[in-house]
Amino acid sequence: MQLKKKNIAGLLSVATCSLLAGQGQAADEWNVDSAILFYSETDRVDAVEPVISGKKDLGDDEILSMKLVFDALTGSSPNGAVPSTMVQTFTTPSGGGGGEGEDEEDEGEGGGSYTVAPNTTPLDPTFKDARAAFSMNWDKPVERDRRRNLGFNFSVEHDFTSLGVNGLWQYDSNQKNTSWSWGSNIELDSIKPIGGAPEPLSAMDAMNRGSDTETRTVLDLLFGVTQVIDRSSLLQLNFSLSQADGYMTDPYKIVSVVDSVSAEPVRYLYENRPDKRFRQSVFAKYKKMFTGKDIFTASYRYMTDDWGVDSNTYDLAYRFRLGGSYYLEPHLRYYQQSAADFYRYFLVDGQPVPGEVSADYRLGELDTTTTGIKFGRDIDGRQSWSIRLERYLQTGESSPPEAFGQLTQQDLYPDLEATIVQFNYSFVF
Repeated sequence: MQLKKKNIAGLLSVATCSLLAGQGQAADEWNVDSAILFYSETDRVDAVEPVISGKKDLGDDEILSMKLVFDALTGSSPNGAVPSTMVQTFTTPSGGGGGEGEDEEDEGEGGGSYTVAPNTTPLDPTFKDARAAFSMNWDKPVERDRRRNLGFNFSVEHDFTSLGVNGLWQYDSNQKNTSWSWGSNIELDSIKPIGGAPEPLSAMDAMNRGSDTETRTVLDLLFGVTQVIDRSSLLQLNFSLSQADGYMTDPYKIVSVVDSVSAEPVRYLYENRPDKRFRQSVFAKYKKMFTGKDIFTASYRYMTDDWGVDSNTYDLAYRFRLGGSYYLEPHLRYYQQSAADFYRYFLVDGQPVPGEVSADYRLGELDTTTTGIKFGRDIDGRQSWSIRLERYLQTGESSPPEAFGQLTQQDLYPDLEATIVQFNYSFVF
């Protein structure tokens, strides 16, 4: 499973924010950011994520930065099966179940079997995972108008290990009002599903297992330009490419095969995804600081890939400066996604089984809305704190046209609601 990954686009975003803020860092001092995030889905997954990062100016504008992240997740996650009017029983690999997590989840320990009540979404209650990740970056001027940022990141979970290296090069022109950036990231992943990787499209209860370890390689390329428009605003444009090769299947997700008349499930097959994925995306961000130091931020991202997934992401935030160095920042994010070409709610018994298929709701057509607000304070430029509260809502097609039989009475894509709370504290020493 891959919960999150550090990438070159994130490095460029940080650089952009620094341009507008116009803040420097004294040599021999560490800027430390700490945070803890609580994420809770209604009747599903709960997560806790503490993070600590540090940045130090080594002199001559040479900067060293490090970041350490821990994740702990527990709860229940959809296994891909459809609801039924009857009790359903599902088996799990020896030692546990699993998966990936909004972006990717993993399901941890358990083993044996579990049952799901009639007319309810099948949730695997064995969802459990923990992750530790460390990253380091070295940012150094190489000439008066050029910089380079080199780094690596390492992440480990009970069934997933990832090692990546990245580089970002930046060239300033137009009296440093224009910055051109290009970068790359390569990631080597090792996936060790509990009980071994299931044979693609094999029956869940057959327990046909293949390799104990699967691998994946991901290569990212980014090209960007950041333009200072005036003393208080700037525009950032990015274009990125990503090529993933190797094991892309979630070894814990299944697809229901239903009866051709009643639509009651008759068996379950493990999913199978393509072993390659090529993505392209464009990203634009605009920032403006108003009189009184209010800050408006707007961004848009479009992504398309050869799996048939297209997405649009809109993000708006406005930071109101209050008295006493306090601020209030409302936030709105909207995400819309089309379904992958091989996404199916279910398969029908007696019809040909496609070579690639997944019922993972994250690959379906969906919309998400995140609304929230952040309240914080900057103290003398050396300390700051904030608290962020957000509400997340994900919706999809609950009654698709292909539903028949008992499935017309079921909710095939129930809404997902989650609450996010994050505490931040930053200081200099």
